[in-house]
Amino acid sequence: MYRASSSMQSDVKIENNISTMKTRESNVRVTRSRAKALGVSMSPWKPVFKQESKRVVRPSNKRMASDNNKVCKRRAVLKDVTNTTLAGSIVCTQGNVKATTRGRKEIKQVAEKGLVDVDIEKSKLAEDLSKVRMVESLDASAQNSKDGEVTNKNEDESDVSDCLQVVDIDASVQDPKFCSLYAASIYDNIHVAELDQRPSTSYMVQVQRDIDPTMRGILIDWLVEVSEEYKLASDTLYLTVNLIDRFMSHNYIEKQRLQLLGVTCMLIASKYEEISAPRLEEFCFITDNTYTRQEVLSMEIQVLNFLHFRLSVPTTKTFLRRFILAAQASEKVPLIEMEFLANYFAELTLVEYTFLRFQPSLIAASAVFLARWTLDQSSHPWNPTLQHYTRYEASALKNTVIAMENLQLNTNGSTLIAIRTKYNQEKFKSVATLTSPERVTTLFSR
Repeated sequence: MYRASSSMQSDVKIENNISTMKTRESNVRVTRSRAKALGVSMSPWKPVFKQESKRVVRPSNKRMASDNNKVCKRRAVLKDVTNTTLAGSIVCTQGNVKATTRGRKEIKQVAEKGLVDVDIEKSKLAEDLSKVRMVESLDASAQNSKDGEVTNKNEDESDVSDCLQVVDIDASVQDPKFCSLYAASIYDNIHVAELDQRPSTSYMVQVQRDIDPTMRGILIDWLVEVSEEYKLASDTLYLTVNLIDRFMSHNYIEKQRLQLLGVTCMLIASKYEEISAPRLEEFCFITDNTYTRQEVLSMEIQVLNFLHFRLSVPTTKTFLRRFILAAQASEKVPLIEMEFLANYFAELTLVEYTFLRFQPSLIAASAVFLARWTLDQSSHPWNPTLQHYTRYEASALKNTVIAMENLQLNTNGSTLIAIRTKYNQEKFKSVATLTSPERVTTLFSR
């Protein structure tokens, strides 16, 4: 009994162990080796699916609505896939789909209206352009008729218009010192600069009390002799006279110091213009040592400080050089006599106080005019080339030319002969002896 019961207990334990192990291993994958160890036969492996009790779920109305909305969304995207603006604006809800549809209709209507407006604007613009073209055509026809009338009137003046061509005086100049490439721009600035730093035309009355225009003329006539003695350039002489007049326009000078002012201004001008200027002692010597070295230096400091060292000013010689070139451009053979004669007339004006009222460019143009008239009375001395480069018409030169002719003929009986003696030399072709058989006043009275 005891043994039977014990065997039964052992069998129960074994079965419990097996069931326990099976229970423990229920969630563990059973392999062939594990089954063999447990003493359980195993059929070929097949996947085991856990079957759960099926629940019957009633369809939800909300879920069906969302599914329908999703279907609507897909259809809307596929239908309007080419319209990227509308496709990006579609949302999941049915209300948003409807709003998007309304927006699409409104956009379409706006686009149609925009197209209509563009077409209307284009049509209006075309009408305006046609009107403008019609007006332009009418103006052009009227202008053509006027031009035809003018052409008929100017047929007889065609020869005159051919002569109105201006010769380019800088085209054939090879000398680099003339700066032909920049000459036009340089003289544009010079014409502006001559209006600045001009001496007063009435300083003899307003400033000076001890000297008069005659003393001024005597001083300049003597300085002409000094410039010839030291072989100074004509530019030095013109600048010397300019410095004297500018200083005396605002500074009182005694009669005893007038010559000191003259030699000091020539010393300054020679330093500015000359390559090798005379020494200070030579200017003291030329005054017969009337003034000491210290007096000349003191006056030099006084003049330069007053002028603020502004020595670069356009003079009559500055313009005369270019105007002579313009006068010779129309000549087949340039006349050296014309150049000497123009320089002679220009230097005659230096000793005359009354010529301060004329601009340097006007004096230079008048000198060229009178020189051409003196050498040739068969044709008019002025031409388009001279008018272009001098910027003066012939009528604007009348007063200056007549006053200059009076100097040429010495109608006032002046005893200042330094300039006449200078240009009576053979090296200047003795142009001081040339006169015109006919007065220039007859040319302006025609």
